[in-house]
Amino acid sequence: MKSLLTISGSPHVHADESVRKIMFTVLYAMIPAMLVSLYFFGLDAVRLLLLSVAACVAIEYLIQKYLIKGDLTINDGSAIVTGVLLAFNVPANLPWWIIIIGAIVAIGIAKMAFGGIGKNPFNPALVARVFLLMSFPVQMTTWPVPQPNFPLTDVITGATPLGILKELNGKMPAPEALQQIMGDAPDYINYLIGFQGGSLGEMSAIALLLGAVYMFFRRVITWHIPVAYLVSAIGFAAIMWLIDPSQYVNPLFHLVTGGLMLGIFFMATDMVSSPMSARGQIVYGVGCGVITMVIRFWGGYPEGVSFAILIMNAFAPLINNAFKPVRFGKVVAVKS
Repeated sequence: MKSLLTISGSPHVHADESVRKIMFTVLYAMIPAMLVSLYFFGLDAVRLLLLSVAACVAIEYLIQKYLIKGDLTINDGSAIVTGVLLAFNVPANLPWWIIIIGAIVAIGIAKMAFGGIGKNPFNPALVARVFLLMSFPVQMTTWPVPQPNFPLTDVITGATPLGILKELNGKMPAPEALQQIMGDAPDYINYLIGFQGGSLGEMSAIALLLGAVYMFFRRVITWHIPVAYLVSAIGFAAIMWLIDPSQYVNPLFHLVTGGLMLGIFFMATDMVSSPMSARGQIVYGVGCGVITMVIRFWGGYPEGVSFAILIMNAFAPLINNAFKPVRFGKVVAVKS
């Protein structure tokens, strides 16, 4: 007699969400930042985005087809999102062969080597970014100066605001360094829009905020990690500024420069490599924020977002273990 019961693994939840829908929601949220990068970097941005996405999708397909020999998952959109995020974390003028190496590291090593989507302990795009930074430091720190209206001329390179600040640190007081970077009347609005040197996706904080609002609206991310990350990073920067304003710049500068906004909303919130519980996510976000500012203040690199998130990715299993939810059906003793 055949069994009348069908047993399947948990979770037994019926929902309208799927990996594909979530990934394409994230992809749609990145469109404002993509448009800003196209405006400032033109054909270089188009070349980098298309090459990065194509390489990530192709590498995932080849690994699944000929090595793992399992079901193909390139249609779920995760490889596309990884490709865009990888492009967002590198300079627009990066040579084509370096971005392909980055795609191999992101998909082949950081993702598929652990079994594919849902099993990678670290954010694939950030693993690739740090690998490229260590392997090709000159190319990864040669930043093109933003030139609106689709520049077709030779690219002019320059330093990022955080890079200049790191170089001037100790040589002059922080207010003078800030004046040299931003001028006599600092215009933070221009920095919010994207008139600053940096990687492809960290140019415009406003564009990233628009994408974040869309993800919040679609409930792809929750407030716990972004708020904890933002408050801890800016709070730490504010404390150091209040203690010694001659050595540390105001926290607003840290907010609008570098990859802080990109990391807060699009990298640290990765569902796979971040904690599951709400309390765990807050602890995770605080750790990301504090480590980011520690590296910015005293580290060897001007930017600390990538390193901070990867470090906290490593702690995510411990955080999950420390903040386990009560098991369904478990009797909890209540003190009288």
